[in-house]
Amino acid sequence: MRVRYRSALSILALLSLALLGQPPASSAAQRDPGKIAPWVIAATADGAQAEFLVVLAQQANLSGASGLSTRAEKGRYVHATLLTTARATQGPLVRWLKAHRVPHRAFTIINLIWVKGDAALAATLAARPDVARIEGNPAIRNPLPRPEGTLDGLTAAGAAAIEPGIAYVRAPEVWAMGFTGQGIVVGGQDTGYRWTHQALKSAYRGWDGVSADHDYNWHDAIHIGGGSCGYDSPVPCDDYGHGTHTMGTAIGADADVGGTNQIGMAPGARWIGCRNMDQGVGTPATYLECFEFFLAPYPVGGTPAQGNPDLAPDVTVNSWTCPSSEGCSWGTLQAAVEAQRAAGIMTVVSAGNLGPACSTVVDPPAIYDAAYTVGALATGMDAIASFSGRGPVVADGSFRTKPDLTAPGTTIRSSGRDSDVAYYISSGTSMAAPHVAGAVALLWSASPTLTHQISATEALLNATAVDIYATDCSSSGSPNNIYGYGRLDIKAAVDAALGPPPVGLVPRLYLPLYLW
Repeated sequence: MRVRYRSALSILALLSLALLGQPPASSAAQRDPGKIAPWVIAATADGAQAEFLVVLAQQANLSGASGLSTRAEKGRYVHATLLTTARATQGPLVRWLKAHRVPHRAFTIINLIWVKGDAALAATLAARPDVARIEGNPAIRNPLPRPEGTLDGLTAAGAAAIEPGIAYVRAPEVWAMGFTGQGIVVGGQDTGYRWTHQALKSAYRGWDGVSADHDYNWHDAIHIGGGSCGYDSPVPCDDYGHGTHTMGTAIGADADVGGTNQIGMAPGARWIGCRNMDQGVGTPATYLECFEFFLAPYPVGGTPAQGNPDLAPDVTVNSWTCPSSEGCSWGTLQAAVEAQRAAGIMTVVSAGNLGPACSTVVDPPAIYDAAYTVGALATGMDAIASFSGRGPVVADGSFRTKPDLTAPGTTIRSSGRDSDVAYYISSGTSMAAPHVAGAVALLWSASPTLTHQISATEALLNATAVDIYATDCSSSGSPNNIYGYGRLDIKAAVDAALGPPPVGLVPRLYLPLYLW
């Protein structure tokens, strides 16, 4: 391993159908055996019923969003296009499901319908010309990091003024410049959030300092069960603790920046949340429901048709996976992540904790090109954490380099769910990803013209990262399949965004700023 800081020149180089009738189930299975995912076939064997996702053949074309300049324009276009496509194509299938009393729920973020039924239903639906494929909706227990210890209260041992990971990626130097994430909204989908925690409450978009309004700021995708939170919780709630911890690292702080307990990267940003797991267990449908909510948030108890894309978050943190080992198809969530990107929302995800072997970035959404994937460093060192997932990605045959970036991810102290003054220490790529989500908030508050320009933002973060060479896992130099482009350095990114280009060099016209 060799650590190198990039020169200005090296940074410049890096930036350079109507249903006519239903065939019998047996003939449907014979005609379309490849449309049904193996998990669905196994889960519906011997007359069993299972949940599955009916993906329609016609999907929305969102390419027009790339020509729009603002997040508002992009978001409105993407939301309207998805709704129009769903309304134009789902009707015949929905009417058939209603007529046959099949439990179902329509989605728009991807043009699909959740249903529950048996093998005969899956085969019948697969035979339809307006159905592209049938994918599973397995219950997925995420291997989420658990607290390594509890620190209660601000005076507890180890409650540093600024957490080491935050300082190591140079966030305090950006705060000193006057940029704390102000004007930026971070969205988090996770196990939920203890919104009243002292490190989170003042930054919650649903809190005005006097009263709370959770409409457009909170959604619960858990509709049965729910542990201590119950289901369809009308207020933010966390039944596991993971979500509260990750959001603290992204934005958590004392009321005043520079106070005695700075745990978050962007203490001036706001946040909204969506619960996608029940006590650590999610499904592709709950993940999709949160993606759908973030694209156009809607009132508590409302529907996506009431969504307002103008209230979408700017960046989302996603410290969870959808493992193929538990039945999640590698492509199930891809279009949702791509829709979020088309809308100008940056999707930051954790690389997963299946290291140290190569090609252990294996699960959605970390494998996607449209997601910005973060690996974990041993905090305070430019050395990869043993558990951090490595590339290249083989699940989809792309062999793309992952992760994209690395950030501190061991012994990270952040907010806990047990009380409004509880703090936990935890380790994982789950802890690394919110460092980067918060860094995006800092960068965009410093450089508003860069906001929602996802490709340019990624290029800038990549180009200004502290370069860490590695030769393992089918790669060499930088980027590589261990560290990606290296360690996050948010001060260098902000300096590059605000500073002039080197003397004698012409700025790239396709970038919104002088990104050198």
